[in-house]
Amino acid sequence: METNDFFKDAYEYNYHFNQELIQLFENNKQIIPEKSIQLLNHLINAQQIWNERILNEKIAVDVLEIRSLESLKNHNKINYNKSLSILNNSELSQKIIYKNSKGIVFSNTVQDVIFHVINHSTYHRAQIASDLKANGIEPINTDYIFYKRK
Repeated sequence: METNDFFKDAYEYNYHFNQELIQLFENNKQIIPEKSIQLLNHLINAQQIWNERILNEKIAVDVLEIRSLESLKNHNKINYNKSLSILNNSELSQKIIYKNSKGIVFSNTVQDVIFHVINHSTYHRAQIASDLKANGIEPINTDYIFYKRK
């Protein structure tokens, strides 16, 4: 599998389980812990911000902004499509220069950012699973291997 194909697959995995979590949240609206809501919003907002950084676009969302579940579903789809477009139209070795949320300038490759987005999302989905379980809600298993077994 080529690198671009691997990252396309990883983004599809990311999109799939974000949508599954949004559905779980919709089905359990009254009992989803606030921390889980914040984490899900954060990971979707962060992907949007990284896409915007790669494309040198104005950052349109705060990393901690809370959106409705319907809005999250739409933004997750937009993120997925924009991420695929980046993969199709960018060199993975291309350096991007961007400012973090504190205004500090950094430079990384597109590949570094793509891997970070996937890893960051996985990390926060694990936090969500722990938070849901601690609050008596059965979490979904979002491990990559379960996605590949579908």
